[in-house]
Amino acid sequence: MPLLTRRNLLKASSVAGAYGVGVGIAGKFGLAEAAPEPQILKAVKTTASITDAGVTNDIMTWGDGGMPPVLRMTKGKPYAARLTNALDEPTTIHWHGLRIANKMDGVPFMTQPYVYTGDSFDYAFTPPDAGTFWYHPHCNTLTQMGHGMTGVLVVEDPADPTFDAEVVLNLRDWRLGGDGQFIAAFRPRDAAKTGTYGTVRTANWHQEPQYDAPAGGLIRLRIAVTDVTRIFSLKMEGAEATVIAIDGNPVPKRFPLDLLLIGPGQRLDLAVRMPDSEGAIATLEDIRGTTPKTIAKLRAVATSLKRHVGDLATLGENPVAKADLSSAQKIPLILSATAESAPADSICGTLGYSFWAINKVPWPGDTPDPTAPLAELKLGKSYILQLENLTPHTHPIHLHGMSFTVLSSSTRNVMPLISDTYLVQPDEKVQLAFVADSPGDWLLHCHIIEHQKTGMTSYVRVV
Repeated sequence: MPLLTRRNLLKASSVAGAYGVGVGIAGKFGLAEAAPEPQILKAVKTTASITDAGVTNDIMTWGDGGMPPVLRMTKGKPYAARLTNALDEPTTIHWHGLRIANKMDGVPFMTQPYVYTGDSFDYAFTPPDAGTFWYHPHCNTLTQMGHGMTGVLVVEDPADPTFDAEVVLNLRDWRLGGDGQFIAAFRPRDAAKTGTYGTVRTANWHQEPQYDAPAGGLIRLRIAVTDVTRIFSLKMEGAEATVIAIDGNPVPKRFPLDLLLIGPGQRLDLAVRMPDSEGAIATLEDIRGTTPKTIAKLRAVATSLKRHVGDLATLGENPVAKADLSSAQKIPLILSATAESAPADSICGTLGYSFWAINKVPWPGDTPDPTAPLAELKLGKSYILQLENLTPHTHPIHLHGMSFTVLSSSTRNVMPLISDTYLVQPDEKVQLAFVADSPGDWLLHCHIIEHQKTGMTSYVRVV
């Protein structure tokens, strides 16, 4: 673990035929631009030690069988990855939060074909934004993500201020029984409410891990909530923690970490000023629920560096276009429950239920001919999502491919944060402004995966 330092483009049948091999797929869809030698991300099934009960079987991951690697890129520089699939089912990779070409977005049917067992797919893009992001499949998501396929992605900016250490935390639950083996991924009664919680909480696939960091130093703590359900209420005990970025973008004004809610799909960057005394412990806690839960600990080591948070230079802004509010078209977006028919089964799986809807339409599933888009947007024009949550539950709504600015909320004071995932509170009305600056069909969905898979999904089309 790093420390210190639609319309489908191809029908499924044609994918399995003429473009059923990696070379054909890459040739058909092309690369975003000239790129370096690709980083190999091999999707595999393996085992891992998650609990003391013994080895857990049927783990899914990329790489050498351990936790998915933290991928590091540089803002403005080309990156390439080759997904090779050694699973016994199709998969893809979605680069959550990255504003990249639509054909690189990793959504089956909508932007690319499935990557079948034994095949490969080349992703290539140049990340325009620095920050903390993550990557995961967009196929059979509840199983693949729930079994381990969630990794953190860091886009570095050489102009960023200097920290004395960096710790990356991948926060996720596991649905494991007492024997350490996977149990049913969801319960329908929970999917129709807040979602089915895991039984084992981990940071970097460990329960309450501890990392050493320089005493009196400034630590960049990068946190990604890659869980399929859990919403956290974070606080830091034993050290001064300042929020410097949310969802990959610098906050308009830094503020102390104090019971900050962060949901699935969201990321948080903290500047942690370590205690001066060697051996002192700083503890990151989740206080959501009845009993506080330790997530991870930082232990101060060596002689104090006597750094000060106030001396930390600001993070550079990302080049996200600012919406023209005077001309922006408003798009109503209503989150609600539904009792309509279940989604169609597909090779990417279905949970067999429809509990949720966007604008009263539940997503029909991963099909070659999905429902019509929420809206057809003109390239380069400004829009405001008028999002209204009619449910008594919280929903982290994620927009693929573009970033929005939070304008207002009916329930709380909000900063003009730039983000790609907004945690909508029960009965909240919120306005999110953005520029439709990337052509294609872009998914919009709740990142509580059971909600996504049971109807709370749609898309916008930019032409």
